[in-house]
Amino acid sequence: MEMIQLLPLPGNVGPAVRALGWDWAVEEACENYVAREAVLLPEAEADALLAAADTLYDMMVRAIPDAVPEDLLQLLAIPPNLWAAVRHSWNDDRHWHLYGRFDLASTPDGPKLIEFNADTATSIPETAVVQWASLVAAQQDDDERQANGLFEGLEAQFRHWLGLNADLDNSLLLVYLPDSAEDEANCVVLAEAARAAGFRQVHVCPVDAMQVSVAGEERGAWAEVKPGEWVRFGFLFKLVPWEILAEDEPELTADLCQLLQSRDLIIANPAYTLLFQSKGLLAWLWQVYPHHPLLLEASLDDLTGRYVRKPLLGREGQNVVQVDGSRLVQEQPGDFAHQPQVRQRWVELPQDAQRRQYQAGVFWAGEACAISFRRESGVITNLSEFVPHILE
Repeated sequence: MEMIQLLPLPGNVGPAVRALGWDWAVEEACENYVAREAVLLPEAEADALLAAADTLYDMMVRAIPDAVPEDLLQLLAIPPNLWAAVRHSWNDDRHWHLYGRFDLASTPDGPKLIEFNADTATSIPETAVVQWASLVAAQQDDDERQANGLFEGLEAQFRHWLGLNADLDNSLLLVYLPDSAEDEANCVVLAEAARAAGFRQVHVCPVDAMQVSVAGEERGAWAEVKPGEWVRFGFLFKLVPWEILAEDEPELTADLCQLLQSRDLIIANPAYTLLFQSKGLLAWLWQVYPHHPLLLEASLDDLTGRYVRKPLLGREGQNVVQVDGSRLVQEQPGDFAHQPQVRQRWVELPQDAQRRQYQAGVFWAGEACAISFRRESGVITNLSEFVPHILE
């Protein structure tokens, strides 16, 4: 088992971030769960994690047939009202995948894929801004001391997305689930990257403040950018999971799918990212690339020995179950127990001297570009402590 080495960080990161004028990126809840120490990450291990993410992304793309057959959509538990949008976006490169985050385990045999957060990955402010500020807090402000090019990667992806759709209005609306300060903070950082990439108008608001129409001259996605001033946007980024839209807002989903197929609106992350988001892909990858060194054995049927069982479209560690033979080791509560579930071979995560486990998060934005860590004594969830890193 890998042993994590830590470096204490003096003070906190808030002042360093606010000195940049980026106090919007440091909400109180974020500050409170960022560790006051950093992982000392060997440069060779950082390179291996980044290379693994790039290889895994290429493997996933190659594993999906262009036709995206119905049996694969069913295996991955993709909602049927999204099938047409998934296929359409998969076969038109103008529907561009902006970013995602690989969750990886560092093992003595190299990195192993746990899952890929392809649609609505968060931890952007922590990784891009707060983690960098941890170097300043430690008086280690050399850019080469951290594997962290997330903001630059996002900016490049937004610029490419804009170039692919130069015929559309150069305006971007970013929406998030209401009453989520975390999601809003993620959208604000994305908005900054979009402005740097050349978007003329950028607006952030809750998804329920967006109006969508498929009728006549009002066709498109609209938002009130100032009191009484409504703007129609050519581009939409939604930090709202596709499968939640499909289940909870079928009429809105139907309108968005119609607009994206006619390209009155271009949406990111595109509908096809659900193919990667579904944890059923873990079983599919194991069939396509059996015993690949970056993969853990995975199946939609029970495995022998020790394994983890998790819902195909679950989130935040909910309803993850650890099984050892016929014995239930641990079960997380949650709202996704009714979903089909994948079984994945158990893997030991690296630990520190206090036996806390560390999971690497590797952001992909056109290429692997940033690393961060989450730690927990048990199952890693969205509430697990965020740990910056410093390269050795």
